[in-house]
Amino acid sequence: MAKEIAAPLAGRVFQLKIKAGDTVEAEEEILVIEAMKMETPVFVPWDGTIRKVMVKEGDEVAEDDILAVVDEEYIEV
Repeated sequence: MAKEIAAPLAGRVFQLKIKAGDTVEAEEEILVIEAMKMETPVFVPWDGTIRKVMVKEGDEVAEDDILAVVDEEYIEV
């Protein structure tokens, strides 16, 4: 199931640490947004695979803009 990661605040994408196809783990930092000379890391809340990255470094984003789409991995017990 695909889930979207939204920007927690408005700012500029300062550093992008992922690309489509990357596997990510819960709480992994995927990018950094710069706003008012402060850097705010954005984390993925679950394990999964990056399906699509919606931004690139230098892009201006508004709060709640979609940054990436992640296919969530389910672990059956």
